Amino acid sequence: MVKEPNMNHDAIKQYLDEMQQHHLLQVSAQIRANEQQVGGAHYAVKAIQPWDFIIANDIGYLEGNIIKYISRWKDKGGVEDLKKAQHYLQKLIETHDKKRVV
Repeated sequence: MVKEPNMNHDAIKQYLDEMQQHHLLQVSAQIRANEQQVGGAHYAVKAIQPWDFIIANDIGYLEGNIIKYISRWKDKGGVEDLKKAQHYLQKLIETHDKKRVV
């Protein structure tokens, strides 16, 4: 006969929760990033994922965020996303202007 481990209810629950989380992490690691989206479907519905475009064209951080917000504004954040894109564009212009002065 197999002897059960000496665990109380809370210890067993914690063990099972940890095992479930470990399993979910393993399953998640097997799914490609483009096959899932955290927090909605505003990128998944695009013909080209914005991050694929950004990576393929070696686009920098500021420009990449501008693309990200512009590409999703109708499907997610509305005018707020346009304002975020504008904010990144303002920083990009300021950064460019500083480089020209130096």
